[in-house]
Amino acid sequence: MPLPMAPVGEELTVKKIMLDERDRRHLANLGIVPGGTLTLLSASGGSVILRVKDGRLALDRSLALKILV
Repeated sequence: MPLPMAPVGEELTVKKIMLDERDRRHLANLGIVPGGTLTLLSASGGSVILRVKDGRLALDRSLALKILV
């Protein structure tokens, strides 16, 4: 399921990232990789807030829709 549709507060495993290589590398530098875990903190409004490792990260909703968990 796309990341913004996932339940808030649960630890999720990234299954697939449907972006070009440049954007996938950028997300990998931020800690978002297939097989990696993250927690969805908020999906309201135009952005999605995640907990990745020990930090928080905000992504644009259109980008988050291309991350499958």
